[in-house]
Amino acid sequence: MAEIQNSNPTIRSASDLPTRQQRTSSPSTKNDPLGLFASTIPSSTYLVDPFEPAPITDSDSEDDAVEPIDEQEIYDLISTISDPEHPLSLGSLAVVNLPDIHIKPLSRDLQTVLVEITPTITHCSLATVIGLGVRVRLEQSLPPRFRVDVRIKEGTHSTGDQVNKQLGDKERVAAALENAQLMGVLRKMLETCQ
Repeated sequence: MAEIQNSNPTIRSASDLPTRQQRTSSPSTKNDPLGLFASTIPSSTYLVDPFEPAPITDSDSEDDAVEPIDEQEIYDLISTISDPEHPLSLGSLAVVNLPDIHIKPLSRDLQTVLVEITPTITHCSLATVIGLGVRVRLEQSLPPRFRVDVRIKEGTHSTGDQVNKQLGDKERVAAALENAQLMGVLRKMLETCQ
């Protein structure tokens, strides 16, 4: 991680990223530690927290359906994750994209969230770490009725099959999450999440 592999990635403006979040105006970047890059990490807040349970009223019954979570809400959860190499968000670097997020029903009570990530370069050595960060963020944020599947988008990484195998293996993911150094990297990536 000492040497940046892609020192000149394509960066999307925060105003161009799809979101349901209310954008707040950001103050001058003079005192901001990100300086020039401060505008590329969205500074947003939710108008309404999509995961906050609605207040229970007398008209509510047990038969009422759970409010669905859609692809835009998933994107809002993961687009603000910091890239481990750059002081930018995964949404700004186009590592996560709204069209690459899919929610599919598994059964009546379970759904799978599939997120296909696009590394900034085809030989990105941190693709597994980025995928793990996305997986951790979603598993911590989504209700238990969701199963998370994070993959490298086909044809975007030279060892995509190997990375997908690592990200899909529950035992490897559990072992990775016990590694203190890796957990430090993931905590730093997730610090910018809102």
